[in-house]
Amino acid sequence: MLIKVLRAKLHRARVTDANVDYVGSITLDPDLYEHVGLLPGEAVLVADITNGQRFETYVLRGARGSRTVCVNGAAARLVRPGDVLIVMGFGYVTPDEATTLVPRIAVLDEGNDIVRDLEERPGETAG
Repeated sequence: MLIKVLRAKLHRARVTDANVDYVGSITLDPDLYEHVGLLPGEAVLVADITNGQRFETYVLRGARGSRTVCVNGAAARLVRPGDVLIVMGFGYVTPDEATTLVPRIAVLDEGNDIVRDLEERPGETAG
């Protein structure tokens, strides 16, 4: 049996743009998604801390160093520039693997710069 567990998270990413007239996805600076191990095309769950919306989309490569967090397509109607997001990537592992998996979590500041990394071990609360 495999279970779905958190493996990567960008915490407190700020929306820099919302573009309804795009095919879809969330455009991210590669400096951000690579830091936590996300990949272009990978499905992610996005939670908007500002308004409570949650949606699934996929990662699209933005310009390196731009600190871009742009929500595209239909999901752009769920956010506004300045909203604070959590972008989460998951993986399927065995229950035994889940006990040792440590998700890669980056906390971002208002400018989408990485200010710290968190270690959130299974069954523990992040600090």
